Amino acid sequence: MLSSLIKKSRSIIGLGEKNAAVDGFVEVCSADKADVATESFMDADALKLKLEEFKEIVYESIRTIKDPEKPSTLEDLNVVYEDGVQVFSMENSDTILVKVEFNPTVPHCSLATLIGLCIRAKLLKSIVDPFKLDIKIKEGAHNTEQEINRQINDKERIAAAMENPNLRTMVEQCVEEPD
Repeated sequence: MLSSLIKKSRSIIGLGEKNAAVDGFVEVCSADKADVATESFMDADALKLKLEEFKEIVYESIRTIKDPEKPSTLEDLNVVYEDGVQVFSMENSDTILVKVEFNPTVPHCSLATLIGLCIRAKLLKSIVDPFKLDIKIKEGAHNTEQEINRQINDKERIAAAMENPNLRTMVEQCVEEPD
């Protein structure tokens, strides 16, 4: 189902040129190369449909991420949930703003940063359309949420983290597609 949603996304929004760094985990999707008309030419209904489908694609991508400690997915543990995904049209751009909120299972979860990194890696790996990503811990759900939010949204910290072979392997195992 995920692959068909991604194919649908490619056909609706168009393919953007991707520039990858750190073996595909930190990517910048270029909106200026997208094969799609700008949103100014889209009517409101078409834009709404595009955003709803993109939200579905995002959620389908992240719901199957495996928890680093348990043999469950983040969806099974209610760490990610459909209402935690929001998508917005960015003014004067083909780029879509994606906001993902997640809720660690406990307020002192030591793996919250890793979960945020897995969400980012999975979306950058799965979605080819131009998008900007903002990942946050649900407000009040973690003791150090502000620091973790800064870490998982800082490109330099992400790149440095993904250079660590042990951490990279752990992320790859968590975002691996189920059989």
